[in-house]
Amino acid sequence: MAWFFLYFSENYAVLTRSKKDLNMKNIMKRNYKVLSLLLLLAFASCSFTSKKFSNPDKDKLLIQIITFVIEQGHFDPIAIDDAFSEELFEDFVEVMDPVKRYFYKSDYEDFAKFKHIIDDQLKVTDITFFNVVHDRFLKRIEESKEIYKEILSQPFDYALDESFDTNYENTDFVKNKKEMKDRWRKQLKFSTLSNYDDILDEEKRLKEKDPSYIMKSIEQIEKEAREATLRSINIYFEDYIDDQKREDWFALYVNTIVEEFDPHTYYLAPKGKEDFDQRMSGKLEGIGARLQKRMDYIKIVELISGGPAWRNKELEVEDVILKVKQEDEQFPVDIVGMRINDAIKYIKGPKGTKVTLTVKKVDGTIKDVTITRDVVEVFDTYAKSSIVEKDGKKFGIIDLPAFYVDFEDYKNINAAKDVKHEIERLKEEGMEGLVLDLRNNGGGSLPTVVDMAGLFIKDGPIVQVRSTNEPKEVLKDRDKSIVWDGPLVILVNEISASASEILAAAMQDYKRAIIIGSKQTYGKGTVQNVINLNNMIRTNTSGDLGALALTRQKYYRINGGSVQLEGVKSDITVPGRFSFIDVGEKDKENPLPYDEIDAADYTPWEYYFDYDATITKSKQRMSNNEQLKLIEENAKWVKSKIDETVFSLNYQTYKAQVEANELESKKYDAITNYNSDLTFDSTRFEKQLIAQDTTDLKEKRKRWHESLSKDVYVEEALNVLEDLKTAYPIKKVASTVQK
Repeated sequence: MAWFFLYFSENYAVLTRSKKDLNMKNIMKRNYKVLSLLLLLAFASCSFTSKKFSNPDKDKLLIQIITFVIEQGHFDPIAIDDAFSEELFEDFVEVMDPVKRYFYKSDYEDFAKFKHIIDDQLKVTDITFFNVVHDRFLKRIEESKEIYKEILSQPFDYALDESFDTNYENTDFVKNKKEMKDRWRKQLKFSTLSNYDDILDEEKRLKEKDPSYIMKSIEQIEKEAREATLRSINIYFEDYIDDQKREDWFALYVNTIVEEFDPHTYYLAPKGKEDFDQRMSGKLEGIGARLQKRMDYIKIVELISGGPAWRNKELEVEDVILKVKQEDEQFPVDIVGMRINDAIKYIKGPKGTKVTLTVKKVDGTIKDVTITRDVVEVFDTYAKSSIVEKDGKKFGIIDLPAFYVDFEDYKNINAAKDVKHEIERLKEEGMEGLVLDLRNNGGGSLPTVVDMAGLFIKDGPIVQVRSTNEPKEVLKDRDKSIVWDGPLVILVNEISASASEILAAAMQDYKRAIIIGSKQTYGKGTVQNVINLNNMIRTNTSGDLGALALTRQKYYRINGGSVQLEGVKSDITVPGRFSFIDVGEKDKENPLPYDEIDAADYTPWEYYFDYDATITKSKQRMSNNEQLKLIEENAKWVKSKIDETVFSLNYQTYKAQVEANELESKKYDAITNYNSDLTFDSTRFEKQLIAQDTTDLKEKRKRWHESLSKDVYVEEALNVLEDLKTAYPIKKVASTVQK
């Protein structure tokens, strides 16, 4: 069975089965059947029986299937030629040694002999290149164990003026063992420096608390800091490097091959497929945060509403997790350079257990955050609404974290149905304008977004979908009823992607809503299938082959434009914390290009008589907003800190820079201290739920309402709703169908 979804990150997704895809059903069934038929025909003659594949030829089988599937099924397949070979060569070497602390220059030169023949090897399922790199890597790993243990057996000199560059693209492979030792020394010294600073600060705090306390000597502190680094790196090698099997490294190679086609085509090894299925099961056990690997670091890209990290209030999107410490362990594990799946093993854990994360904030400061793990139910990620009164008028706001569905019960559980119910409840409260918040919404189900768009228009096209060598399909809202015909504002930011972009684009093209937010949204205009590779062959005795997420289609606005790379440009642009940070599709490797197709036949909304005037008025207001000016200044400052990659290994210089960053960051405290003085409240329906609730729903809503009152973007959205006049009276009362 193939899966079909839209989402901006390969690390997480919201899916629907193709047989549940409503208007998309015929498209996906046809594409999947064609692909399956091609595969079955191609592999029928191979007859993969136990006789032929009773040993480790599984790798070659996997290469044969993967290359065929991707060449025949990808939306825009690239030629597997010398240019492809060269890119794959560079990327795989980087994947294996991203920080350049294992391979020598001579190793790279040995590997380079394959630079222009990997494509030829793939065509005949020859995996010599992988074998050579993998074997050399294992050898260098063993050598590295001796190097780091030797280095950490001797004290570091923190009075020495030297620096370390964390941007490994600025460095080359070392030429000899002396240079390798020096590279390891600087990396380990840099890692130990923060341990040294933490221990020293703690000693000073103890002394301030108790003047009779005898502080540890500098030598003792330095030794303890080194020992902490040694324990951490020992765990890294023992629990991660040494635990990896050949098939794990080969999965990396396969994934590197398929990612050459586009950033959202990726390989799910059997274990990765299990984790993927578990994420789709409806519960997330851990800290309630979504993570992503960027370069050598693990970053937080989303906090799950209602989850432990969200309730804790100390973690933020874009925080980098440096170390992880379990409650029953004295010292943390350094996860820098670790694969994301392995880092997650340390971060997640059973409900009720505590984990301490050492994080680097976006402003450069380092902070320890302790979180009690919990189970985050899908309910916490569902749509929620609030009512607010402003200048005698009532407005509603709906927060939608994702375009979710229940895979087996689309009719009863999906985001479109829930948003419809929330609108009806808000109308019962006398709502005169609606804000739909899609900020940080990474996407989800395509049928759901088509249904949701239909809540705001009579009928008509919502999005266009195109497959390779196939005529375009126009997905339409065919329900002539309108659930909300009043003023509508949609909030977006740089993280709003895929399904979020479809809805925002459709409402913008119809001139049905005013879009407020970032200069442009994420810019992902592609559609993926997840294909179980085990279904692609007649007989398989080689074991689980995993799955492949494959880009099969692109979607387009009804005006013919694409959101690919370009995103959706807001009608009213406002600065945000991501304004100057590279987080969009255009900043990924190998993105598909922007293109256009013919526009669909649609009629713009005709019931606003001051649409353009409202946008002009808002822009004037925003240009004079001091809070937004401070947010933009902070965003620029954060970008400058991200661009700083060279750090001093002299403790006094390092400490001075840390303190300067902390002092400089305080000027932006006013951003979080802002308050609009607006009061948000639950609907009568939700108050009934809260009265019967035995969990922490009341606290969750209180937290959300407080954050809304501090949200300058929501405040301006309400101003726009006040200004946006309709050509007929708003229907304030609706009959509500209860969930």
